[in-house]
Amino acid sequence: MNTRREHRGARNSLFDGIEEGGIRASSSYSSHEIDEHDNDSALEGLQDRVNLLKRISGDIHEEVDSHNRMLDRMGNEMDSSRGFLSGTMDRFKQAFETKSSRRMFTLVASFVILFLIIYYLTR
Repeated sequence: MNTRREHRGARNSLFDGIEEGGIRASSSYSSHEIDEHDNDSALEGLQDRVNLLKRISGDIHEEVDSHNRMLDRMGNEMDSSRGFLSGTMDRFKQAFETKSSRRMFTLVASFVILFLIIYYLTR
C-alpha cells in the first residue's frame, strides 16, 4: 500500500504542471522568461555600446595615423631646413673668417636692406 501512495505521489509531482485543457505555466517559468528577456535587452544594449566603442577606437586610430604622417613630414622638413641652415652657417663662417672689411660691410648692408624689404612687405 505504501508503494502505491509513493507511486501516486511521484505521478502527481511528475504531472504537476498539467491541467485539463493544456499545460499550466508555473511562476518560476514566467520569471525565468522575464529574466531571459531582461538579459536579451541588456545584451543588445551591451552590443550597441561595444559597437560604439569600436567606432570610436577606429576614429582614434585614424587620427593617430594622420598625426604620425604629419609629424614624419614635419621631421623631414626640419631635417632639410637643418641642412640648409648648416650650409648657410658655413658660408657665414667663411665670410667672417676673411678679414676684408669691405665684404663685411657688404654683407651687413645686404642683411639690413633685406630686413627692411621684408618689413615693408609684411606691413
